[in-house]
Amino acid sequence: MGHVSHPFAACRNVGKGVEVIGHDLESPFANVASPVTLSAAHADFVERGMVPPNLTAVPDKIVEDVDVEETDEQRVDGNVILARQRERSYPRFANSLADYIKVPDFPDLLLNFLHDQLSSPNYPIYSDVSDDDLDISELPISVYHSAVATFYAPSDPSGIRGMRRERIRSTPTWRKHGPRRDCVFVVENQGELGFRGMSVVRVRLFFSFSYDGVDYPCALVDWFKKVGRSPDPETGMWIVEPEMKGSVRLTTIVHLDTLLRGAHLIPVYGEGYIPIGFRYTYSLDAFKSFHVNKYIDHHANEIAF
Repeated sequence: MGHVSHPFAACRNVGKGVEVIGHDLESPFANVASPVTLSAAHADFVERGMVPPNLTAVPDKIVEDVDVEETDEQRVDGNVILARQRERSYPRFANSLADYIKVPDFPDLLLNFLHDQLSSPNYPIYSDVSDDDLDISELPISVYHSAVATFYAPSDPSGIRGMRRERIRSTPTWRKHGPRRDCVFVVENQGELGFRGMSVVRVRLFFSFSYDGVDYPCALVDWFKKVGRSPDPETGMWIVEPEMKGSVRLTTIVHLDTLLRGAHLIPVYGEGYIPIGFRYTYSLDAFKSFHVNKYIDHHANEIAF
């Protein structure tokens, strides 16, 4: 079951409806200083005699629990990388991993992805490669529960170079409240302005593998498609709905290079009531369509027009 947990996918029960919350500004971690800042402050306080030198500093693991933070990295428009450590509880090979995550066609999706990558002009040696020529059965696969997006957002709280960093999560359990499957913007056409050149996907799995000496950081994603050719005139936000392939969701594997940052979806509410006992983890599967929230922060407003 998909989960829209913060920063770009959290929901809360609000009255008789459900409100999807993106950058959870009320989160206790929203304004936590980085460990670098805290470490510098700790050293300064020790030097001034304000705290004893044996006082333990804040542990580094807080980095894993911070969803949005400022960074002083060099300026790039956008960059997404996988978490530092893989999750060791997952099977390492495609067929057994498919059973574990309950996606039977995962090996076929992986084969199609690899074929598309090798068929690109970057790999002329594989120009005539076919699926029958590729063997993925013994490719070791590493699974991750998050990725980190870094992007230029000087209008929002950011580092001295205008850079901002956020963690995108796809995990089966999050703070004992069920799965969390964040949504992200995927760039499809850089020649188009705003959201016309992008789509929204929900991340079901972050993983990586190597083939012929090349590393491929990937995401298994469910797609949403645009409703109409322009934003909703009443809200100014684009509307998307789950993209189907026959009677099932369109699911593919994409390279992390195509991802930009997290996306925040708000359900398009109907006239009925939310059932008693409805959990926010159901939201992305229960509602038929969603607003792409461009008001969640300045950067989203600049790209999702």
